Amino acid sequence: MTTDGVSSELLRAVVRRPSDETRQHVRHLVSQVGDWDSLLHMAQEHRVTSVLFLKLKQLDIATPADVQNLLMAGYERNAFQSIANAAELIDLLGQFQHEKISAMPFKGILLGASVYHDLAIRPAGDLDVLIHYRDLLRATALLVKRGYELKTPAKPDGTPKAPDYFEYHFERPADGMVLELRWRLELSQPRFRRDLGMDWVWPHRCETELAGAKVPDIRPEILLLVLCMHASKHVWSRLIWICDVAQLLETHPSLDWDEVIAEARRTGLWRALALGVLLAHRIADVGIPSIPLSKFTADKTAARLAEHICSNLFTAPGSMPRGAVPYYFQLLDLSDRLAMIFSLNFLRPNERDRAVMRLPESLSLLYYLIRPYRIMRDRSAR
Repeated sequence: MTTDGVSSELLRAVVRRPSDETRQHVRHLVSQVGDWDSLLHMAQEHRVTSVLFLKLKQLDIATPADVQNLLMAGYERNAFQSIANAAELIDLLGQFQHEKISAMPFKGILLGASVYHDLAIRPAGDLDVLIHYRDLLRATALLVKRGYELKTPAKPDGTPKAPDYFEYHFERPADGMVLELRWRLELSQPRFRRDLGMDWVWPHRCETELAGAKVPDIRPEILLLVLCMHASKHVWSRLIWICDVAQLLETHPSLDWDEVIAEARRTGLWRALALGVLLAHRIADVGIPSIPLSKFTADKTAARLAEHICSNLFTAPGSMPRGAVPYYFQLLDLSDRLAMIFSLNFLRPNERDRAVMRLPESLSLLYYLIRPYRIMRDRSAR
């Protein structure tokens, strides 16, 4: 087995459901590691360094001293950042509440608290907060007062500069804190809008304890869809996103699958859900009840996409499957495909369409015929 082959197989093994067989397999693979730098780099790329550290520690597997020090330093650094993020988020949510701005944090440290029950095991990353668009200007002003700088281009009145923007990126120079303020969640291209935002998740809220404070969180049935939506948009290019889904399913064995499936179909997230669950089952060996699993497996497109991602997760992460139908188009259900195809934004030609064939201005309407052909040939679907 090649160096990268050992590294990828070990990372797969450490995220699988614990068993005697898995433990023995992890021990065997660790003994085969010849390039620890390569392994650590791959673990960092897939955001599972802390998962690797804790698994090796749990199994009491000896590693070179410098490797052990690097893993421990990474874990402690992430723990420190997670605590800092938690303190900032709790204080920020308090200010939002005082200003009567409804805000829903998600991903990052909230997953660490609600799904992993350990703030340090999942990468802290940025703070992600969902709000109503109507509160954008007030929320932006509040963040600026807290020392954040808006890095996303905006109009003079503070509204988004482009209609396709659905998030504002903030950075605070004083301490390097990064925050993403969103008002819409998306599965595919910005050209195709399905309004999934606060009106969707806020009625499905619950509470999670974060560093001793109660903060709003998304109920697991809806959170599963949000996680699958986000990772599908990024072609499941990081192992941690598969771990998130697997850990949520392990943490909530009594998940209401009827509700999950019904909501997935209602919101056009069925295929994203099927893809995420199949990946969690195949890679992390998470248990799925037979009835929903059979439904997901029966979706041939989802099964084919899952096979592609499983095969390319470490060799070509984020690569899209070959074929005439673009990946993002395959994620949509029939009604959303039709809505996307016949939407004015989708049909409107752009420079890439004009580059296929240069036509005189008098024949420019022909670009509306060229665009669908070009889209089918170009898997980026733009």
